[in-house]
Amino acid sequence: MEARAEKRHSCGTICLKYLLFLFNILFWLAGGAVLAVGVWTLVEKSDYISLLNSSLYSASAYILIAAGVIVIVTGIIGCCATLKEMKSLLLVYLILLLCIFLLEIIAGVLAYIKYQELDEDLRQNLQVTMQQKYQQPGEDSVTQAVDRLQEEFKCCGSHNSSDWMDSVWIQANKRLVPDSCCKTPSELCGLRDHPSNIYKVEGGCIMKLEEFILSQLYILGAVGIGIAFLQLVGMMFTCCLYGNLKEDLY
Repeated sequence: MEARAEKRHSCGTICLKYLLFLFNILFWLAGGAVLAVGVWTLVEKSDYISLLNSSLYSASAYILIAAGVIVIVTGIIGCCATLKEMKSLLLVYLILLLCIFLLEIIAGVLAYIKYQELDEDLRQNLQVTMQQKYQQPGEDSVTQAVDRLQEEFKCCGSHNSSDWMDSVWIQANKRLVPDSCCKTPSELCGLRDHPSNIYKVEGGCIMKLEEFILSQLYILGAVGIGIAFLQLVGMMFTCCLYGNLKEDLY
């Protein structure tokens, strides 16, 4: 009778081990995805940093990279703890999962608060940045960022194309808009501001950049919720396995 109970107990422990191991693989893949998003944000969208007074954009990318690395390392610890059935390592893994879960909640609240600040920063500073720094000496990063912003989001000016009328560079060069406002950019195409030539009726860049940032937050929020759910499942499996290993003789 005792042998049968012990066998049943061992089978349950083995099942838990494999379930937790499978969870760790999924958790490790999720960490890799978060890391990839952080690197992509930093590399592909780093031009926009120069358009903001706030360092929130670059800070969020570094936070994602750090979070991805921590999740990957935690997943590796979990695999080792599961396969070797080390109770002490399993406890460390459980604590790390709990800490990451709490940090995700804090990060989510801060992201919501900081988005409001970033939105206000955009509205207050993007127009001034475009008008005062575009094509000015020592402001190459701003110039490149503005050109890329207008070409990528198919917009012209901060609120609309008329914002460029007060630009230092536009006034000095007797242009109407930069060439990056054109639907088919070419040299001196900005001398003509007809709607068939430039993005005049499509809306300003502020609105489109806000929409882009908001869509990124939705994606990050969905990923965060998915990882949080995985963590809850993982913590449940870890607690069960830890309880079983305490009673095992091996």
